[in-house]
Formats: sequence, structure tokens, C-alpha cells
Amino acid sequence: MVDEIGVGHTPDADDAFMFYALENELIPMNNFKIVHHVEDIEKLNKRAINHELEITAISAHALAYLDKYTILMSGGSFGINYGPIIVTKEEKNSLEELSNGVVGIPGYLTSAYLLMTISLGKQVCKEFLFSDIPDAVFNNLVDYGLIIHESQITYKSQKLCKLFDLGEWWDKTSGGLPVPLGINVASNNLMNISRIRDFDELLKSSIQYSFDHLEEAIKFALKYGRGTEKSILTEFVKMYVNEFTLDMKIQGKDSISRLFDLAYEKGIIEKKVPLNYTK
Repeated sequence: MVDEIGVGHTPDADDAFMFYALENELIPMNNFKIVHHVEDIEKLNKRAINHELEITAISAHALAYLDKYTILMSGGSFGINYGPIIVTKEEKNSLEELSNGVVGIPGYLTSAYLLMTISLGKQVCKEFLFSDIPDAVFNNLVDYGLIIHESQITYKSQKLCKLFDLGEWWDKTSGGLPVPLGINVASNNLMNISRIRDFDELLKSSIQYSFDHLEEAIKFALKYGRGTEKSILTEFVKMYVNEFTLDMKIQGKDSISRLFDLAYEKGIIEKKVPLNYTK
């Protein structure tokens, strides 16, 4: 019997790279028929609250507001001493002035926002689609920008300056754990644990296929590159599809636990977050 399931992932090159083999059914599908829902991460975060999809990518932060989900070991986005960056238009702007301005953010449920709030406290923020944040800073719609994805590589070419590197801050704060940014979760309301584990292995196989067929997977991912040059897109994919994407291992689990412990200690989230994994 074939299980038709809805799977949410983002219109970003790293997700496209991971899902290349699944979207094109280049590997044995283990009796899954996947209906792909490609949406911005903040939309997927909000859809997860209502259990709209069997499997979905979410920001790690969003897990604090979800109930009855299992975390997959595969498909996570973890930085290795790099992560979201706060940028500004003027080099003279200092971190001390941050609270006097407005920060453009990619969403209140994103891990980038949580990391910023843990490290620098609550700020006055305005939400944008993540890809619009650099332009918003350049055009003075906001004073600062919390940037993610390929903007972390391209911000200098957009005449912006780095003010604070959350990846470096996390590395020092956590004692070298990877930066927890995105995870994949399965709804326990819509799938049983056995099939959740089957899908976890399927996604791992898809990621491994892309590693083994790098050039063709990168070529596929280019269609989600928003016009980004191939060299930059390849650099971005290699940053966020790494050893912890194939399997987050104990280091990935520890980083997620640390994220929520810090958020709870600082009163950013109101309760301890239960963390249930496929293994």
C-alpha cells in the first residue's frame, strides 16, 4: 500500500538539493507518494501549528509552539561556526545602538530571531520575506537586517556591513556545538512512528544521493537560487547541507536542547520543550 503524504520544504537551494532525488523519484520511494508543498519557512512554521502536513521543514525555534511532533534525524540545517548575521548600511553603526533602531527579520518563529533575542535581548522588529531584507536595509526601510540563507554570502556586494555574527556567538556560547537553524518534523497526528522512521531513512537516502551526484543536484537546486550565481549558490549549499544534515547525531540534539534551555532561562519561552526524535 502506497502512503500519499504532504511534505513541506522551502524554495531554497539547500532544501532543493536535499529533495532532488525525492522530487524526481531517483531512488526507491519505500511506498511513499509525496505531494510537495514548497513555501517560505515562516509559512511552514505556521502551517505546522495546525498539523496541515505529514512532514514539514520548520525553524528549530518553531518547535517551542508545536505539539505532538517527532523530529527527524535527517534534513536539518546546522551552521558550523557560522549562521545568521545582523547587518547595517552604515559602518559607523554600533551594536550598542541596535535597540534604538528597527531590525528587519525573516519571521518571529525563525531560529535566527530566537538566537538574536537570546544573545542581544528583544528588539523592535519588522517582518519581511527573508530575501527582501538586504534591500530593506539598503533602502532605509529598517536600520538593521537579520539575514539568513545566501544573503549571508552576498551582503557585502549589496553594500552592507556585518554588525554581529550569531554563528560565531553561538560557537562560543555553546562550546562548539553546531548552530541549530532548521529541522524536519513529522506529525504524530497524521503518521505512525514506524512510517515516520521510514521517511527519515528515505530523506537520508535522498541527501546521500545528492552528495553522490553533486553536479546534477546543484544544477537542479539552481532553479531555486533566485538568480544567484552558481558559485555562490554552491557555496551556500555546501554550508548548510553538511554532515549534520545527513544525520544530526548527538551534537545536533545537544544544540537543540541548548537552544531551548537558554530561551527558557531568559524567559523567552514559557515552558520546557519536549524533544522526541526518530532515534
